[in-house]
Amino acid sequence: MALQVGEFAPDFTLLTMGKRGLEEVRLHDHIGREPVLLLFVPGAFTGVCTAQLCDDSGGLDEFEDAGAAVYGISVDSAFAQAGWAKSAGIKIPLLSDFKREVVTAYDVVLEDFAGLGPSSLRAAFVIDSEGVIRYSEVTAQLRDVPDRDAILACLRDL
Repeated sequence: MALQVGEFAPDFTLLTMGKRGLEEVRLHDHIGREPVLLLFVPGAFTGVCTAQLCDDSGGLDEFEDAGAAVYGISVDSAFAQAGWAKSAGIKIPLLSDFKREVVTAYDVVLEDFAGLGPSSLRAAFVIDSEGVIRYSEVTAQLRDVPDRDAILACLRDL
């Protein structure tokens, strides 16, 4: 069962492709500063994941206006994610959980994604500036996306 509202979010350090190559992103760096929205997706270059992150990229200002740092997380390499973001126009920073440590810590492991092995369930977590989970959603089906309106309402209430 995925982490629930009221639990402390496990800290992590993941890689992203920055302007100067691979860069580390730490959840801990946001604690005490701002809330964080984590959007877990099963795989780069897939239809629903691309549509979700493109839609959320189009509304990135709404999340940022609510004061949140937003990250997409998949088990793909940071190199594949960079190519995906460029080709699809995804503006949300993508974090690589290539070792599957964060999907395990947040308990959102998808045991087998299309016969390719373990990946991530589609999930969303809002973490407040104190590191406490204030919103937790794992979609019932992989084709479903998290409730954007509920996420924004949560962020605005923080």
